[in-house]
Amino acid sequence: MRQITVMNGPERRRHWNDEERLRILAEAFAPGTCVADVARKHDISTARIYTWRRKLRQPVDFAQAVIVPSDNPPPSKSGDPAVIVELPGTGRVSIFAAASPALAAAVLKALR
Repeated sequence: MRQITVMNGPERRRHWNDEERLRILAEAFAPGTCVADVARKHDISTARIYTWRRKLRQPVDFAQAVIVPSDNPPPSKSGDPAVIVELPGTGRVSIFAAASPALAAAVLKALR
């Protein structure tokens, strides 16, 4: 007969949101910083940090949106897209203001 040990503590696997990942990456790759020190500080492996960095370089998988505020937005024509997503290479996705929120969310989710 075999003996089985059941571990019933908190789950070891942690889930990091995009903001936390970006903050840790910025900290890990700041000038004069050692990636191993940052990994120890956050109790994660250095491989995890390098994996996040590799995924960050693939804009479709892990990308940061940048919104540039403007005090005086230029007048827009009704035919101008509200959102333009530039894809690697020559791809481009445009979402127009007339699109429903559900359609815009589905398009952006499909790009992930």
